[in-house]
Amino acid sequence: MEAALAEELGEIAQLSTTMKVHNQVPGGVHCSGDLIDSYRINLHSRIASRVLMRMAVTGYQNENDIYDLVLAQEWENWFTYDHTIRVDVTAVKSPLKSLEFTTLKIKDAICDRFRDQFDKRPSVDTKEPDMRIVGFLDARQFIIYLDTSGEALFKRGWREETGDAPLRENLAAGLLRVAGWKPGMPLFDPMCGSGTILCEAAQMVQGIPPGARRRFAFEAFNDFDPAPWNEMKNSIKANPLPASPTIFGSDISGDMVAMTRHNLKCAGIMFEVPLKQIEAQEVKAPTEQPGILLTNPPYGERIGVRGDSTMPEDELASSFYSALSTTLKQRFAGWTVFLFTADLGLPKLLRLKESRKTPFFNGALECRLFRFDMVAGFNRREAAKPKEV
Repeated sequence: MEAALAEELGEIAQLSTTMKVHNQVPGGVHCSGDLIDSYRINLHSRIASRVLMRMAVTGYQNENDIYDLVLAQEWENWFTYDHTIRVDVTAVKSPLKSLEFTTLKIKDAICDRFRDQFDKRPSVDTKEPDMRIVGFLDARQFIIYLDTSGEALFKRGWREETGDAPLRENLAAGLLRVAGWKPGMPLFDPMCGSGTILCEAAQMVQGIPPGARRRFAFEAFNDFDPAPWNEMKNSIKANPLPASPTIFGSDISGDMVAMTRHNLKCAGIMFEVPLKQIEAQEVKAPTEQPGILLTNPPYGERIGVRGDSTMPEDELASSFYSALSTTLKQRFAGWTVFLFTADLGLPKLLRLKESRKTPFFNGALECRLFRFDMVAGFNRREAAKPKEV
């Protein structure tokens, strides 16, 4: 989702005179600015997982080089020994033998810094720490970050109920952006589960920032000034509520439909999002105007028609996708259909040729967002006829 995130950060940067977006790297996007710009990204980014502030970078030979760099940082400027901490390390092609030992060295350096100055040290809390410190290693460089977000940003603060395998909120937002959906366009999710895609889209329609209902780690920083933060939140203007529905959902499970309705309410949605209990292969286009159908059909490790993705295709799956394909062709002419799945053979099951496929990862699961352009049947037949000269 790096390209989608870079595009979103560019939009957020337009709200600032100091923020600049730099290069995309695997798993993230570099940007720079004032500390208040980190508040702005945390509040407004639907796609980022965390906003990490780079403290220092160095080349390294061994764990002692890492310890020395971390020890030299003025952690006491950012938090106190009364705060709890957690250290996480990720690595790509690092020659170091043990990430656990490297993590321990980083923690020791922070604690030793406080012990040297105050004769007290912060405690470690791996579950709900006040401060998260993140180390990143590649083959030659080590970077140490302080996390400004706290809980991962996909935790918006509204979700109370989930189905068996809910999409993360930031992944749903990334899918909406890559699909090209914008508020005002018809959107339909016929396998909505607990409603993550619908909730993200509805908040965008209403103008509710994703971070409006939660707290962040930067609020616990030393010298945190709440005035600009409160001003930023208070300056948010809600959009006018739509006069008629543009977002629609359905699911085979009545419990899921009820859960989606509850989650929409918790997400602060004040307008109608029509929901139906119906099988996906029985649905009809909810509007005369074509729009975007975006859904995450059952697959792989998810409970549903497919079962285990390592198993041979079963008759139930084949018949389901055959019926779904017929529905899409007959009832969604002119619509753009996006299916997000870990089943890379899905186009074959649907007997449809995708016009685009975008790789994603859902946790460790490699997935694709397949795009299918539903051409009206008449137009497709006309296009197949030989041209008169």
